Amino acid sequence: MIFVLAEQKKGVIQAGTFEVLEAVRQLRESYSVACAALLFGSVDEAEAQKLAQGGVDQIYCAKEGLDSFSDEVYARVASKLVQEIKPKVVLTSATFQGRSLAPRVAVASQAGMAADCIELKVDAEGNLQCVRPVFGGSILGDVAFSESPIQFASIRRKVYPQVALDSSKQAEIKPVAVVAEDLESRAKVVDSVEEATGEIKLTEADVIVSGGRGMKGPENFKMIQDLADVLGGAMGASRAAVDAGWIPYKHQVGQTGLTVKPRVYFACGISGAIQHLIGMQTSDVIIAINKDPEAPMIKLANYALIGDLFEIVPLLTEHFKSKS
Repeated sequence: MIFVLAEQKKGVIQAGTFEVLEAVRQLRESYSVACAALLFGSVDEAEAQKLAQGGVDQIYCAKEGLDSFSDEVYARVASKLVQEIKPKVVLTSATFQGRSLAPRVAVASQAGMAADCIELKVDAEGNLQCVRPVFGGSILGDVAFSESPIQFASIRRKVYPQVALDSSKQAEIKPVAVVAEDLESRAKVVDSVEEATGEIKLTEADVIVSGGRGMKGPENFKMIQDLADVLGGAMGASRAAVDAGWIPYKHQVGQTGLTVKPRVYFACGISGAIQHLIGMQTSDVIIAINKDPEAPMIKLANYALIGDLFEIVPLLTEHFKSKS
């Protein structure tokens, strides 16, 4: 059995969970096993059934006192269920919650775990094999589980699309008993406040315009923001630009930043180190603007504009303004 640790927020199942279910769907093309999922907190039946529509055969719901994420409490509840149903593989999204929860459950299960995976495969013996970036994203490593009784993996956001939902599918929803001892925790959530920036989130943007070392300084990122605004998109950046202090970390795309999958990705003055490519290479269309025709980003791009970005980017902005 494949077991998915699902994630919800304010009663809505999060996109990362449906990306995990797409990975499960692909695994099951050559790996004929059942799929179950655990959902924490107060989620109504119609929302929970979206897991079934995404391919889950059995849905477990643990509701009592579990609306707010607590890694200690969630791990205790999940570990008990894992011990009960004994899945072969446990998967979750590599979100803040998944990165905190899955390792705790893996340790409690005396199992191995591969974190932040970008590809999952199954060998001839039915064992999970994972591909994940290592050494700061400079190379990709293959992870195999030799003697682990259960194989845990978290999947990086945006490397898989969300699974297509089939509204005709339904699954049995099984309540998970939660006792008072399960809810004991050394930490308590007293409040939750979402950052109100007014900006389009990088992970949700259809268009991203990113700047790199070639921007030469923080003042020049205004032209990146201007192009992003005209296109109704978000502004991104390479690690080099963030490390230089030119732009805040929340804009960083790459291995140590965010993984994105927009419809269009503009890479302005970004050479294309593997650390950055890992975070955006699945974009539908990549447009690179760079003076160096041999830059890795130019070779990856669908369209390459060879020249001075300080001339090209403003021209693009004016062109798109005239079309709006």
